[in-house]
Amino acid sequence: MYRSKKVTNARQLALEVLRQIDRKNSYTDTALNRALNQTDLNPSDRSLCTELVYGIVRHQRTLDTLIDQLGKKTAQQQPPDLRRILHLGLYQLRYLNHIPPSAAVNTSVELAKQKNLNRLSGVVNGILRQYMRSAQANHDPLILPNDPIKKLAINYSFPDWIIETWVQQWGEETSQKLCHWFNQTPTLDLRVNPLKTTLQTLQTQLREAGVNVTALPPFPCALRLEGKIGAIPTLPGFSQGHWTVQDTSAQLVSYLLDPQPGETIIDACAAPGGKTTHIAELMQDQGTIFACDRSPSRLKKVQENAQRLQLKSIQTLPGDSRHLTQFTNKADRVLVDVPCSGLGTLHRHPDIRWRQTPEKIQELFPLQLEILTQAAQWVKPQGILVYATCTLNPPENQEIIETFLTTHSHWQIEPPCPNWLFSPFMTSSKWLQILPHEQDTDGFFMVKLKKG
Repeated sequence: MYRSKKVTNARQLALEVLRQIDRKNSYTDTALNRALNQTDLNPSDRSLCTELVYGIVRHQRTLDTLIDQLGKKTAQQQPPDLRRILHLGLYQLRYLNHIPPSAAVNTSVELAKQKNLNRLSGVVNGILRQYMRSAQANHDPLILPNDPIKKLAINYSFPDWIIETWVQQWGEETSQKLCHWFNQTPTLDLRVNPLKTTLQTLQTQLREAGVNVTALPPFPCALRLEGKIGAIPTLPGFSQGHWTVQDTSAQLVSYLLDPQPGETIIDACAAPGGKTTHIAELMQDQGTIFACDRSPSRLKKVQENAQRLQLKSIQTLPGDSRHLTQFTNKADRVLVDVPCSGLGTLHRHPDIRWRQTPEKIQELFPLQLEILTQAAQWVKPQGILVYATCTLNPPENQEIIETFLTTHSHWQIEPPCPNWLFSPFMTSSKWLQILPHEQDTDGFFMVKLKKG
């Protein structure tokens, strides 16, 4: 479908991707990557299409509220394509400074005509020009309710329950900062493979390729890419295994585990392998790492990443970690990076805010505790276990650990080490809860436990 001559620019392709998300309930990244791989748009159009799709999914509630307030019909009374075309136009007008307002309006009207909505192209023109006039008069047409939860939720485009959870946890001011941060376009962090190159060498190579790159101290192997990057596999050093994509928060997890050469390590929920391969690099690829996951197809990603990074110490093992009993007292260290709600990665995965519900998250708690309880049996006496999530939700984090410790008295929390690496991220003497707006990185929770 995407190879059709009808798809010739970024806005057309963005509309097709949004239709796939609506009609097939596709994940944003999956639908977008499939579409981009099947077209030959120039880099500028690919970049704009990506911005439009991710931006519209992020800001969907705000855009829907605007359409309802500016128009005369609700979403149920409008053809789906019409609302998505209005999303495209309003997103450009409201959030993209580099697009001329007239271009945002005219291309949206043209899209309506291309989709056999000629009769409604006047509606598109009218709503977008009404918004444009208000913006030019420095008047925001978005009318917000007085209720503080709904006000934040509509203005920043989140479901009420997420805002309510954050306000109860951290208050209104911090919640607003979180909302703002999660609506920013994410940067791309790399983890340099020290077995193949150095941070300084890779930084020089990327700059010579025209990439805007900066180091991220105190992380010894982290680089951040910003601005236009292009296709990741074409960047210097990728095919040679000199680096992999991994957010700095996720990198911190393996440093907390602190694996040593020659040890036996088990990664209980390994796919797609970012932390598994980092563990191997920190061990200088000496020792044995068992990478477990209940999804064989996702374990293939672990194998592919290990092969590209030229790591030999990783063995993959398909299976549900709750039922793997052969590892009892076999591991020096175990990583338990459990399936979680993902509420620390809402900027990177905008679908999560609309797909997750309190009921779905509630179902995760017993799963997380069961995985942790079984994995704890794999650890040798005096061994180490690290529990981690990429969420900000206390029931999945602190409360799971507290529940585990009440029934496992021979386990205790071990302070992070070395201090120079972890002190910037410490919010508690017990564990690390990384708030993304404070550290400019994904939201994460991690804790180090030692078996007595």
